[in-house]
Amino acid sequence: MSASVACPVFAEVSDLAPPTPETLTCSFTLPPGPASPRIARVTARAVLHGHGLDDMADAVVQVVGELAACACRFTPRDEVYVSLRYREGTLRVVFYDGHRRHEHPRLIAACDARRRSALRVLGCVVRACEGEWGIGEAREPGGGTRMWAVVPRRGARVYAGSGADRRPGPDRETLAVS
Repeated sequence: MSASVACPVFAEVSDLAPPTPETLTCSFTLPPGPASPRIARVTARAVLHGHGLDDMADAVVQVVGELAACACRFTPRDEVYVSLRYREGTLRVVFYDGHRRHEHPRLIAACDARRRSALRVLGCVVRACEGEWGIGEAREPGGGTRMWAVVPRRGARVYAGSGADRRPGPDRETLAVS
């Protein structure tokens, strides 16, 4: 008499392919407390390391920390949502907080100005990486505010000071090849 197996058989851990940069899709929620930016930075560094993106860590960890601090400062809700996704040589970092967008144009402008002021360092890091960032209304159910940054891997390497990917430009020195 043979026994039948009712549960599916899962692949052994050794049969699974290791994570690669292109498989990086990670999201998590944080409480809006003073420890949350640190938790977000530590988590981002571990996720990047696990996906072979250590060369992006300096820039991305700074970006994540700045966005987390701003989101935790502005959200009136119990959590902040974080998303990291790597595709085609670029890492996209998105934060959603529960601060609804204002309806009056002057309040929108004032609130955005406060956020942009709080994100000055983020702006410098993202510019140094030749990326982009922004603030807008969350398109998700429940509303709120969406803050995001796009960090190209090549720019993050330059930010980290490797110099290997440095390209000549109007503000950059051309590296001499010995």
